[in-house]
Parts: sequence; structure tokens; C-alpha cells
Amino acid sequence: MEKIEQPAPEARTNRRGRRSRQEILDAAARVMAVRGYAGTPMSVLVKETGLPKSAFYHHFESKAGLLAAVMEQGAQGFFGAMRAAHRNPPEGGTPSERLHWYLRRTGNVLEDGEDFLRLLLVLVMSREAAEAPEALRTVVAVRDEGRAYMAHMISSSFQSAGEETAARIGEALAPFGMAGYDGAFVALQSDNGRPMSAWMDELADSLAALGAALIAAG
Repeated sequence: MEKIEQPAPEARTNRRGRRSRQEILDAAARVMAVRGYAGTPMSVLVKETGLPKSAFYHHFESKAGLLAAVMEQGAQGFFGAMRAAHRNPPEGGTPSERLHWYLRRTGNVLEDGEDFLRLLLVLVMSREAAEAPEALRTVVAVRDEGRAYMAHMISSSFQSAGEETAARIGEALAPFGMAGYDGAFVALQSDNGRPMSAWMDELADSLAALGAALIAAG
């Protein structure tokens, strides 16, 4: 009988370490999204994961370091999902039709990333991230990347107006688009039964009308 080689003890230890680190990150993202950063003591995370406190400090130097890692992982997952959702955009179509295509898919990503976005907005509104400079840098970077991505979606939708005009419209309307995106997410949390697609359709209509007005104004 052929002998099956077993993983070396060091390899098994590394796998357990990666697994426990991921368990901590997932639990912290889930709990902090509900309780906020300040309202999530380490004791709650210890209870949530069943891991000893020493495991937390083995992987993360501090609670602030844990928050920074949670935000970094969330940002990578969120923008990765956005890029995947917007692969192969339709060719042609009116700006309104293209905006609807982009924002409907953006709404799906938003719904799938609720924990990350809820925590992000809590940190933005409460300024809790000021206690964790590394996490604050990630929050600022995520908001900047979000605005840049919104500008990209809008400008891509107005390509028929010419590259320079489309870029101008994207930059001008990106803050409005972000505000609408934030508002739609807050409305989703109220659980009023209105689907995210309805909010995204209204945002697409608004952006299309504003873009058309900017073109008309020259």
C-alpha cells in the first residue's frame, strides 16, 4: 500500500493560524457592523469566536490594528466584487440605459456587502476611526476610491458625448452619485420593503438628467 504523506507539523500550524485569523476578521466585521468599533470590546469577540484573547494579539497588535485589517479586507472584497459585476459592459445604448446597467449591478454588490458598508458608514459618521489611524487611512482611501469608481461609471455612460465631456460629467456628478448611493444603503437598512433596484433606478434617472443638463449648458 502506498504511504500517504502527512503535512508537516509546521504546515498544519500555519493552516490553523490562517484559519483562526480569518475567523477573527469575519467575527469582527460582523459584530462591529452592528455595535460599532467603540461598542465592541475584545471580550465580545472572544465569546463570538471561542478563541482565546491571546489568539487576537498573536495576529493583531491591537484592537485598532484589527479594525484596520477588517477594513482592508472589506475594501478589497467590495471593490473586487464591483469590478467583477461590471465586466463586459454593453456597447452602445443611451447614457440612461448604460447608467441603469451599471447601477443595477452596483446595487447587487451593495446588498452583498452590507456588513462592510454598514461599518464604513458608522466609522464615517461617528469618527470612531480617529482612534485607529490605520483604519482611518483605509476609510479615507475607500471613500476616495468610491468617488473615483462612481466617476468612472458615469463617464463611461456618457462616452457618446465625447471623451472630454464624459470625463467632465463624471467628475462633476460623482459626489452626487455617492450621496445617492449612501442614501440608498441607509434606506435599505430601514427595511421599508422597497428593493435596492428601485433606488438604483431612480439614481440612474437623476444622473442621466443631470448629465444631459450639463451637456446642454456646455
